[in-house]
Amino acid sequence: MKLKKVLVANRGEIAVRVIRACRELGISTVAIYSEVDRESLHVQMADEALCVGPPAPLESYLNMDAILAVARKSKAQAIHPGYGFLAENADFARRCEKENVIFIGPDSRALALVGDKVASRVTMSRAGIPIIPGMKEKGSDIGHFLAEAEQIGYPVLLKASAGGGGKGMRVIACPEELAQAVEAGKREAKGAFGDESVYLEKYLPAPRHIEFQMLADKEGNVVHLFERECSIQRRHQKIVEEAPSVALDDALRAEMGEAAIAVIKTARYTNAGTVEFLMDDEGHFYFLEVNARLQVEHPVTELTTGVDLVKQQIFIASGRKLNFQQRDVNRFGHAIECRIYAEDPTNGFMPSSGRVLFLREPGGPGVRHDCGIYSGCQVPVHYDPILSKVIAWGIDREEARRRMLSALQEMVILGIQTSVGFLQDIVSQPEFVAGNTRTDFLEKYMLPWKQELDQDLLEAILLGAAVDAQGKSRAQKEGLPVRERKISPWQMGGGWRIGGL
Repeated sequence: MKLKKVLVANRGEIAVRVIRACRELGISTVAIYSEVDRESLHVQMADEALCVGPPAPLESYLNMDAILAVARKSKAQAIHPGYGFLAENADFARRCEKENVIFIGPDSRALALVGDKVASRVTMSRAGIPIIPGMKEKGSDIGHFLAEAEQIGYPVLLKASAGGGGKGMRVIACPEELAQAVEAGKREAKGAFGDESVYLEKYLPAPRHIEFQMLADKEGNVVHLFERECSIQRRHQKIVEEAPSVALDDALRAEMGEAAIAVIKTARYTNAGTVEFLMDDEGHFYFLEVNARLQVEHPVTELTTGVDLVKQQIFIASGRKLNFQQRDVNRFGHAIECRIYAEDPTNGFMPSSGRVLFLREPGGPGVRHDCGIYSGCQVPVHYDPILSKVIAWGIDREEARRRMLSALQEMVILGIQTSVGFLQDIVSQPEFVAGNTRTDFLEKYMLPWKQELDQDLLEAILLGAAVDAQGKSRAQKEGLPVRERKISPWQMGGGWRIGGL
């Protein structure tokens, strides 16, 4: 089936990424937005855009009724969910199927299995795939959680059953911490995925986090596109990823790849997704979960394999068969991704919101920037604070690392706090240079962190503050609310004029 119109049920950089892929395929796009996202970049880039509700996610980007109403109104044939929000929601996929709208992802049956982390653990255990010790059912009450934690052994990790991305996760060191952690985890999971279900598994303190990128068509063909190392995490949220992993040799890579294919075939999974593992220092690996969606870090795989994963998602959802086999998948070079967040690393990584006064994007050979912001845009407080992703490719890891450092040094975002300086220090850290990355990397080498501002950056910040102050002054003189001010270079040039020859 040839798709002509796709609704993108997401926001930010991932919505922009999907819109660009559709544009290259000649597919028109429909964006959805909340009231606070009216001027967002993805809204401006789409062919059509319709509001789905107030800022709160449950009333907008998690509002199935509103999203499907937009699909009907716009006559979109398919919905691409991106990542987060409804991307792993089996109920939403089921409703799409009932309304004859193609869900660009796995079908509702597969989502119900692998999107539910607990059901997935049970299935994989029965198939003989090693899993981390933990619960094989969702927790019902605090007494149930206490009994399970005692059996598993502290420390334990609380996780959301309906989604990933670190949402709802809590490390629990003793029984006294459990009740409060469970209630907080449920609230966060409900807000992020619309499902408060949580469970416990054994907490492994410092493993490597290795994931395999998978593609599977509707005729049973399955391939992996090798692994990504995703061990550098903050609060269980990945912030730096790379491909390949320096920890895997060819034999272990082949063994893990075969296990990943077995997981996908066991689940009868289709479309793109990842099989995630935790690995200890001895090379023992354990199935963690299937992320049943496009991953935030998918660009490092694209840059090292040459496969466009968003286009492959669309092709598979359209009924196309994979046009390559496992023996055809090759990898060349090394790629590193850094996620740029609107948060203050010097103040406990508190989220930062407000207007982006100025954005200078990084560039150069081997550098890619997947971005959801622009100079003058507003960064709201209601959503995950990811702004963009910088990805650097090199012939080897060191070239990729140096390009990444150069790209981060070149990048400027004024008006809000970001993690750019923090990321510069991560990729410069000697243990990162050596490839010694595990899930405790930040706590061991980077925290607490203090930024040392160079003079050029300080001058840029002062200039940005002056620009903002001048805009406020003009708005006040004109009797406008500050939020309505419109700043342009033509208003700020002073006593200049256009001259001629």
